[in-house]
Amino acid sequence: MTDVYLGIDVGSVTTKLAMVDTKGQPVDCFMIRTSGQPVKAVQTGMKSLYAQAKTDYNVLGVGTTGSGRNLAGALVGADIIKNEITAHAVAASTYVPDVQTILEIGGQDSKIIIIRDGIVTDFAMNTVCAAGTGSFLDQQASRLNVPIENFGDVALKSKSPARIAGRCGVFAESDLIHKQQLGYPQEDLLYGLCQALVRNYLSNLALGKELLPTVTFQGGVATNKGMVKAFEEALGLPVTVPENHQNMGAIGAALLAMENHQYSEQPTKFKGQHVGDMTFHSETRQCNGCSNNCEIITITEEDPDKPLQNDEKPKIIARWGGTCGKWDIA
Repeated sequence: MTDVYLGIDVGSVTTKLAMVDTKGQPVDCFMIRTSGQPVKAVQTGMKSLYAQAKTDYNVLGVGTTGSGRNLAGALVGADIIKNEITAHAVAASTYVPDVQTILEIGGQDSKIIIIRDGIVTDFAMNTVCAAGTGSFLDQQASRLNVPIENFGDVALKSKSPARIAGRCGVFAESDLIHKQQLGYPQEDLLYGLCQALVRNYLSNLALGKELLPTVTFQGGVATNKGMVKAFEEALGLPVTVPENHQNMGAIGAALLAMENHQYSEQPTKFKGQHVGDMTFHSETRQCNGCSNNCEIITITEEDPDKPLQNDEKPKIIARWGGTCGKWDIA
């Protein structure tokens, strides 16, 4: 049996799970599309992670991150819940020596993190503009009938990339269609899209920030070789793509769980492998206690091995959404 720490990163597009050993080295990872159902994604991910395991795991601690970190933490029994900035910074600092700049682009948002002497000194996030996210490339690749996994290889063939207006997703799409109708080669359009996303990213997130080497590129979009080249050209610096770039958030959460366990020496709250078989429900109600009229979300769980008796109600495992904290259970 292997002692491990579990990290779960629940994003808007994908959910990632990762196990690291007691030395902080990745043991196993699994990624699944969230598909608007974070509860199902976490449960399916748990089942799949254990199904592909080559050995039995003894989970000593659990950490969650991502936009669905609080929900995931309630489902699995997390010992620590941290934001994406912290998780990505911890993972990058652990596996990329002397990292000072972290570029991260996910499906629905993007981030830049500045690190000096191992400490996060500045960061910025884009959660508004679609033209600065991975979904922008995904949609345009579909328009050009290019599988997203082939996007980078085709883009690298470009000799004269098209200048695509990338300040806005709507304008970018219109500009792409216009140049497509003019007969621009497919590879020039694809690499032009990469350059447009990089321009958007740097103008929105990096303005006024000193980007120093070592630069690391994380998130699903880092798989795209065209994006890596476009960043290197724009920055005039080499860009490192870590081996587990897609899972760095989950790995960072696992590393934070390991640190928490080593310092607290408390037993984990992890509910165990059977979390994937439990039944979870969510319910929303409005609190009329004041003029805020907060929407309160309640999460309950039912264990299939312990059916409810008579008038017994499902166990409430979390409740949040209020401004004053009156209803919160964490």
